[in-house]
Amino acid sequence: MSVGETVVVLGATGQQGGAVAAALRADGWRVRAVVRDPSGRRARSLAVAGVETVRGDLGDPDALRAAFSGAHGVFSVQPNSGQPGAGVSDEDEVRFGTAVADAAGRSGVAHLVYSSAVTAGAVTGVAHLDTKHRLEAHVRGMDIAHTVIRPATFMEILLPPGTDLGEGRLSFLTRPERAMQFIAVRDIGRIAAAVFGSPDRYAGRTMEIAGDALTGAALAERLTRAAGRPIGYRRLPGRDGVLGRLAALVDDGRLAGSADLGALRAEFPFLLSFDHWLKGPGADLLAQALRPAAAQDVRGSTA
Repeated sequence: MSVGETVVVLGATGQQGGAVAAALRADGWRVRAVVRDPSGRRARSLAVAGVETVRGDLGDPDALRAAFSGAHGVFSVQPNSGQPGAGVSDEDEVRFGTAVADAAGRSGVAHLVYSSAVTAGAVTGVAHLDTKHRLEAHVRGMDIAHTVIRPATFMEILLPPGTDLGEGRLSFLTRPERAMQFIAVRDIGRIAAAVFGSPDRYAGRTMEIAGDALTGAALAERLTRAAGRPIGYRRLPGRDGVLGRLAALVDDGRLAGSADLGALRAEFPFLLSFDHWLKGPGADLLAQALRPAAAQDVRGSTA
């Protein structure tokens, strides 16, 4: 265990990287975040929380090597074309992830943790998922101690802005009777911190990680209980395009997740169930999602 040393976190102004940075700081690590603009609001918030911020570009290997100098570990996660507003292509993601891994190897980093996806064990035909398959292969071919984590679908993705939850309905990819695994973003950070803290235990491992498994009907039942009002469920319509391909991956199990939840809870007792997430980190998202769409629009227009 090398607590007190520096871990460099990519994507620290986003969900996963931000959760990793917070968990590492809580465990006593020094954290260095690579950001595009250190003067930006999110970067300033990191600095206030005790995170060192350095300017860097994922497409600039020299800047990455400078950022990784003297670091014990690197947490690697990249934006992808499946994220709204990401502004990157699938090839950009592969190029960025490769550059991060190569720079870590050339900088003498002791441990690289790469955040992938549950589908990365095989080619799916969905480009923004198959980028992870390609990057995993690159990381495994390197002479560097590494751990690959494959997070399940984020609980946070169930309650996006503009959801129809305010109208009493949850719409998502899984069937009402089909179980799908989920994880709280907070727990991705805590697992990554645990991995960095015990390199001998986790180096060389690829781990699917999740905190709960729920059918569409069970999601609605949990939301009904948390909201104090009836919430129905329907599967997202459409069999064509990306949504159709994602739904098919849920049906065949590749996107539904197959993590051993019992073993994970024994190893990481802090993992949140969906119920506990709704009462804790997800409470504000739930409150926002329960507002009628018109009220959300009005609130957004005056912000």
